[in-house]
Amino acid sequence: MQGRERISENVLAMRVERDIMVPARDGVHLATDVYLPAEGGPFPVVLERTPYDKAAPSRSEITAADPAPRSRAAVAAYFAEAGYAVVYQDCRGRYRSEGSFTKYLSEAADGYDTCAWLVRQPWCNGRTATMGLSYAAHAQMAAGCLDAPGLAAQFLDCGGFSNAYRSGIRNGGAFDLKQATWAYRNALADAKEPAVRAALQREDIAARIMRLPQQGWRRGASPLAAAPEYEDYLFEQWSHGRFDAFWQQAGIYAEGYYDRYARVPSVHLSGWYDPYARTAVENYLGLDAAGRGPTRLILGPWTHGDRSLSHAGEVEFGPAARVDGNLAADFFELRRRWFDRWVKGIHHGGAGEPAVRVFVMGGGSGRRNADGRIEHGGFWREADAWPLPQTEWTRFYLQPDRSLAAAPPGDGGAPLGFTADPHNPVPTIGGALSSGEPVMRAGAYDQSTGPGTFGAKPPYGPLAGRADVLSLATAPLEQDVEIAGSIELRLWLASDAPDADLHAKLIDQYPPSRDHPDGFAMNLCEGVLRLRYRDSWSDPALMTPGAVYAVTVSLFPVANLFRRGHRLRLDIAGSNFPHFDINPNSGEPEGSFERPR
Repeated sequence: MQGRERISENVLAMRVERDIMVPARDGVHLATDVYLPAEGGPFPVVLERTPYDKAAPSRSEITAADPAPRSRAAVAAYFAEAGYAVVYQDCRGRYRSEGSFTKYLSEAADGYDTCAWLVRQPWCNGRTATMGLSYAAHAQMAAGCLDAPGLAAQFLDCGGFSNAYRSGIRNGGAFDLKQATWAYRNALADAKEPAVRAALQREDIAARIMRLPQQGWRRGASPLAAAPEYEDYLFEQWSHGRFDAFWQQAGIYAEGYYDRYARVPSVHLSGWYDPYARTAVENYLGLDAAGRGPTRLILGPWTHGDRSLSHAGEVEFGPAARVDGNLAADFFELRRRWFDRWVKGIHHGGAGEPAVRVFVMGGGSGRRNADGRIEHGGFWREADAWPLPQTEWTRFYLQPDRSLAAAPPGDGGAPLGFTADPHNPVPTIGGALSSGEPVMRAGAYDQSTGPGTFGAKPPYGPLAGRADVLSLATAPLEQDVEIAGSIELRLWLASDAPDADLHAKLIDQYPPSRDHPDGFAMNLCEGVLRLRYRDSWSDPALMTPGAVYAVTVSLFPVANLFRRGHRLRLDIAGSNFPHFDINPNSGEPEGSFERPR
């Protein structure tokens, strides 16, 4: 990336036209800004569609050297200098675009119509690359599902739903409460009427979520009551528990469109502490298997959109963890090289892009650095496939003494158990999440509560010490153990309730040390299963109290090096709040909290 002064000169040199109203098929007009190189044409196009104001700086456009977000004009100048036209568009119903905003569900058709408009413009050479973080990545994937005209390459940054029912909106049947915090913040930002804005400002979203274990929300009596369009789609997602046609729409279900997806090269970038790590892996594998590539997968130790940082939460991974520490000079260059290769046919040297780049966390000193973070370390691996070709699938068995071991347990021993109390849920401490402020934050943290832990109550302390957390661990490892791939938990269980949740979390348990006298329990990945969906997402069935069921919980992918002396630890609980909604355990409809037990 060039210095700010040069970028400013380029901004002045570009030809810019703002608020072009691009027609969608239903007559709604979408506000669009176009940035063209000062001379020449026609040009290939770089397109980003966003609900976050096309005229505002994007938090994703940063580098490690300069963490201040670039303006979209400055980013456009960078690509314009490389010979691209750059187009930004407000999504339907947002900022200067017409129509009503319904989260995610208009982006496939609107993206298609925008691409069709682009190829008709005299300054477009018929080839379009798409980019963008999070929602803008969802919008990219949605357009690809309909094979939008002119698509030539995509760079999906932390998003692009493979299956939003399984990851992103719901997960294992549970509802991701980041949808509630996102809806509140954006309803407030979008409020145009003073009375609506004032009503939303009077709400304390953190306090309302804090009360969820005692009192559920209802339509018309939620923190979003003043913004019914936001409240409606939130409750539709929350209450729609069955996997049916609603969840199989193009904007949220790329998995169902892989065989007809646009045949374009695509990069799928995410982080271990990003809610779209699973999405990135599934899209990489699904599109590659369907021959819609080439596809590339990049997974770092990052939280959502923070690939220029070397830390996540309380854990430091070292300078190599950043995009500009290993993959490119900066994120701008990484995207431009991809677009140049597949849109212009320009190669930038080297032996070629590896299909898979994953950051293996671990191997550091374990000391506390000057910023108070534990030095966990890590390194990159490159491969031509995922799972990594050298993978050896390994089983660990839950033992009656609450240990994990490579050998199956012998006969006998009482079942392991715990109580799940909806009124006193297990607090969320980090993890793969986003948009959760002010009630939850992503990343790697010691799994112990304190006064600053949302929802935690005295006496504070390790989650493993709670009666509602079943914690199992290996003996201290005699040698280093590296894991990379997907993880499944298989259990046989019985419950005295007709429904319940299983939350599973894999942890790297550090031994006690001078810097960490009680050790450090670093969360790596997690998964959840709402037990009514144990056999079928589309045909839920409540449990018969006392009956034994075989269930499988899918955890997020991960890569980590457990050092000698560490333990692999598994925590199982009935809740993870406020990351996910609380199961009342009563079998009542999704989104209800009338008869918790």
